[in-house]
Amino acid sequence: MAGRVLVVEDEPDIRDLLAFHLEREGYLVTRASTGAEALRQLRASAPDLVILDLMLPEMDGLEVCRRLRADTGTAGLPVIMLTAKGDEVDRVVGLEIGADDYIVKPFSPKELLARVRAVLRRSRAPATGIPLAVGGIALDSATHQASVGGQPLALTPKEFDLLRALLEARGRVLSREHLLDRVWGYARADEIESRTVDVHVRRLRAKLGAESERILTVKNVGYRLDPDG
Repeated sequence: MAGRVLVVEDEPDIRDLLAFHLEREGYLVTRASTGAEALRQLRASAPDLVILDLMLPEMDGLEVCRRLRADTGTAGLPVIMLTAKGDEVDRVVGLEIGADDYIVKPFSPKELLARVRAVLRRSRAPATGIPLAVGGIALDSATHQASVGGQPLALTPKEFDLLRALLEARGRVLSREHLLDRVWGYARADEIESRTVDVHVRRLRAKLGAESERILTVKNVGYRLDPDG
């Protein structure tokens, strides 16, 4: 089975359209029309992925995403935000609070399925490689755990993959395009996609505390993690 996807969208036509394309590709789809309903379903049985509309009645998608990330049971659940074309600020805020990716309405079925596959592929990637460590930062792909100074880090799937990519580079500069391909599974480099990388780097730095100074910005190129500190 391709996986289980919860679609959270209050507009029936869009909800049905999303479900149609996903089910045609073999995904098992459940649906919710409000944020509160989505949270009830998630507490009962967590899917493999959530497609979450920003503009929901009673509780908007940003608040739903905040609650998912604050709950240890759903903190690592992949989330794709569904936004309107002009909601650039909301898209950035969604990434700030932990969404893994976004889809802009109106969307093409091809882009929808490509992004769903990319997010699921990264979240299901087999654990390989030996544990990585730089300074006080430690990461173990086999257990999917990361820590700073021995204290566990609560990272979203994309933050974990981003930290792993930087650690594995061993000080080499990684361009935004490379990180988009490596972490998000597709290579695009327009303004919003580049900002996606920047937002996740900022979130990761905030969680690394004093060790955040190891992540260096290379102007007009990308980022590298300084192993010498």
